[in-house]
Amino acid sequence: MKSSQPWHARLSRRGVLVGGAVAGGTLTAGTLLPQLGSAAPPTPAATAAARLIANPAGWSVEPFPLSDVTLDPGSVFERGRRNMLELARRYPLESLLVIFRLQAGLITREEALAARPAGGWEGWPDGGVDAAIEQRWGDDYVRGTNRAGASGLLRGHYSGHMLSMLSMAYASTHDEAILQRVQQLVDGLEECRAAMAAGKGGVTYSHPGFLSAYGEWQFSALEEFAPYGEIWAPYYTLAKILAGLVEAYRHCGYQPALALAQGIGHWVHSRLSKCSVEQLQRMWSIYIGGEFGGMNEALYDLWVISEGQPDPYDAPRDEFLECAQLFDQDRLIASCTAGEDPLTDLHANQHIPQFVGYAKLAAAELTPRAGAEGFDYHATARNFYAMINPGRMYAHGGTGEGEMWGPPHTVAGDIGSRNAESCAAYNMLKVSRSLFFMEPDAAYMDYYERTLLNHVLGGRTRGLDNADNEGTALSPGNCYMYPVHPGATKEYGNGNIGTCCGGSALESHIKYQDTIWTHAKDDSALYVNLYMPSTLDWTTKGVVVQQITEYPQAETSNITVTDGGGEFALHVRIPAWTNGATVAVNGAEPESAASGGYHVVPARRWAVGDTVEVTIPMELRTEASDDRADIQSLFYGPTLLNALGSSKSFLNFSFYRRLGLDATIQHGYRRRTDETHGHFLFEIDGTTFEPAWNGNNSAYHMYFQRSEDTIAFAGADSGLRNPQRTLVRDGREQTVTLLDEVWESAPFVDRGEFLAAVRDVTDDWQAAGQLSSRNRQTILVTAGKARL
Repeated sequence: MKSSQPWHARLSRRGVLVGGAVAGGTLTAGTLLPQLGSAAPPTPAATAAARLIANPAGWSVEPFPLSDVTLDPGSVFERGRRNMLELARRYPLESLLVIFRLQAGLITREEALAARPAGGWEGWPDGGVDAAIEQRWGDDYVRGTNRAGASGLLRGHYSGHMLSMLSMAYASTHDEAILQRVQQLVDGLEECRAAMAAGKGGVTYSHPGFLSAYGEWQFSALEEFAPYGEIWAPYYTLAKILAGLVEAYRHCGYQPALALAQGIGHWVHSRLSKCSVEQLQRMWSIYIGGEFGGMNEALYDLWVISEGQPDPYDAPRDEFLECAQLFDQDRLIASCTAGEDPLTDLHANQHIPQFVGYAKLAAAELTPRAGAEGFDYHATARNFYAMINPGRMYAHGGTGEGEMWGPPHTVAGDIGSRNAESCAAYNMLKVSRSLFFMEPDAAYMDYYERTLLNHVLGGRTRGLDNADNEGTALSPGNCYMYPVHPGATKEYGNGNIGTCCGGSALESHIKYQDTIWTHAKDDSALYVNLYMPSTLDWTTKGVVVQQITEYPQAETSNITVTDGGGEFALHVRIPAWTNGATVAVNGAEPESAASGGYHVVPARRWAVGDTVEVTIPMELRTEASDDRADIQSLFYGPTLLNALGSSKSFLNFSFYRRLGLDATIQHGYRRRTDETHGHFLFEIDGTTFEPAWNGNNSAYHMYFQRSEDTIAFAGADSGLRNPQRTLVRDGREQTVTLLDEVWESAPFVDRGEFLAAVRDVTDDWQAAGQLSSRNRQTILVTAGKARL
C-alpha cells in the first residue's frame, strides 16, 4: 500500500526534528535519544541493567529474569551452553552487518565483494552482490519484476537471532564484553536505518523506521499476493529482527534498541493499518510468503516495554498492540477456538509461532479484533497445543514431516525421511511455556522437559565440544531436522549457519535455564519445573536457592537454601512417567508424591541450610506411538533412547516378557557407561541404545516395532501365539493384542492384581469367541509361574 504523502510530511513536530537529523545523515544510536530531550545518550554502564517488564495480567505463574538464574556445572546441558557462549564472544558481527550496509548504501560494491556474509540464507542472492544491488527496489516495486527467485530474500533473520542470543548471554553471564557486542550490533543496525531513511542507497522508503537487509518491495509485493519464489517471507525476517531488539532492551537496558524497535513497529502499523481484513487474511494464508513468525508476540512485547518510555516518532504506543492483532489468522483462530482441527497439510513452523502470540494476547486479557465473534485467544492456543501433543508429536517432542503436518493422530503413519524441524520444537516449547504461565499444569512441563532434553539438546552436535579447535564454535552446530525414521542421521550440514534452525539454535542453547524455576504471581510459591544443577537468586524474596543434581543420570535432586530466607510454598514437579516418587524436607521421613502433578511443600519460613530432597525413580519403559501400538520408543526416565543401527527397516523387539508389575522393563538388558562421554548406555539383544540428548550422529532408530509373537510373562513362556483383534476406541479403529490389553491395566499393586487382570482379559477374549477355554487355562498357568 502506498501513501500519497512522503514520510516526512506525515511526522509530528518531534518526528520532524528526528527526520531532520536523518536527512542530514547525523542520526545514530548515540544521537537518537538526545533528539527526544534526553540530557545525553546512555553510557554502557548505565544501560547494562535488565528492565523490569510487566508480565501479562493473566499469568498466575511467572518466570524469573535470566539474570537471576545460573546454570551450574555438571549439567548435561553444559556442553551446548559452553559452545554457544564461545560463539557469543567470538562471532564476527561485521559478517551480519554487511548485508544491511549494502542495502543502506553505506558500502560500495567493491567493499561488499570483499566482505564475507554469514552464509547460508544470511547471504547474497544467487547472483551475488550485483543481484543484491539490483534488488534494492523500494515501495514502487512492480509485481513480477523479481524473476531471480527467493534466494537471499530471507537475509537479516539470522542477525535478529544473534542479537537475541547475545542479549540473553549477557543477562546470564554479566560479561561486559558481550554487552559491548550487543551495543555494537544495535548501533550498526541504527546506522543502516538512518542511512535508509536519508535515501543514501538511492532508494526511498515509506517510513523512517523501516529496517531490513533488502528493500521494502517484498512487503508491497506481499500486499499484492506475490507467491513464495518471487518473495520469501519478509515478515518472518522482520519478526526476528524486532524480537532481537526487544531482547536487547529487556536484558541489557539498551535504549537505542527500543527506539529502533519502535520505529519498526510504527512502520509496520503504517502499512498494515491500510490493508483490508480480507487482504490481510489472504496475505497470511500464502504458503511461506505469508509466514510472519512471531510478529504478533514481538509487537505485543514492544507495546509492553514501551510503556513510559520516549518514542522518537511521537506516535501512539497503542499502535503496537493494534498491529499485533492485525496478524490474527481468522480461519485458524475460529477452528482452534471451536476445537476443530485445521492443521492437516499446513506448514508447521509457518504457524506455530503465531500461537505463542495468541497465548500472550490471551494472558493480557485481550479479545480478537472487533467483528471476529466467537474467537478466543486462550482456547485457540490451548486447543492448538492439544492438536500437536500427542497426536502429531514424535517421541523426542518434535512435529511435522517435510516441514508439514499430516492428519491428526498420525505419528507412525507420518514417519518419512525428513521429520521434526528443529525450529518447530523451539516454538512449541514457547507455546507450552506460555500456556503453563496461565494454567500451571505439570503436563505442559512434562512436554517441555521431553522436548528440551531430547530434541533441543539432542540436536546440538557434540562435534563442537572442543573449544580449542579454532573456528568450530562459529557455527550453531545444530541439526535442521532431527529425523525419526529407521537408520536416520541428523541433518547437520555445516551446523546450519544462516538457516532458520541455525538461528533458533542460537537462542535455544543459551537459555536452557529460563524455565527451571518459576514463581507464583504474588511470590507465595516457588515452582521447581525442571531438574538441572542451578542457582536461583530470588531477589524480591531475598533468598538464594540451589539445586544440586545429576539428573537425568541420577534420580535425586537436592534443593537447598544457601543464602537469605523467606516464607513461601514449594511446588516440585513429579513427572507423569515415574512411579514411587518421594519428597523429604530436612531429612524427615520422605512423603509419597503422586505422579503427573506438583507435590506441594506447604508454606513455611525457609532459612539457610533447609534442604528438600526429591527422588524420582527411573526405569526403562516403552511408549507407543499415538496411532500404532506396535511402533514404539524406549525411555529411561525422561531420556529417549535411540537404538544404534543403519538398517532402513524397523528393528524388532519383544518386551512383555521383560516387564515387572509396574510395567517397566526389569529383565533382559544390561546398563553400562560410555567411557568417552560418561553417560549411560543400555544393551538389549545385542543392540546398543544411547541417550537422544548426547549429540552423537551415528545412524539410529528412534522407533522400533514390537514383535510379541507369543504370550510370555517374566521368564515364563506359554508357547501360545499372542492373538490380535480390532477395537474401536475414541472413534478410531485400533488393533490390539491380548498382551496389550493385560498390560493396559498396569501398574499393578501386587501379584494378585496382575493375576486378576490376566483372568479378566482372557475371560473377555473367551466370551467373544476369540480364545479357547484350553488356551485360556494355559495362559493363566503361565501367569502364575511368572517371576514378578
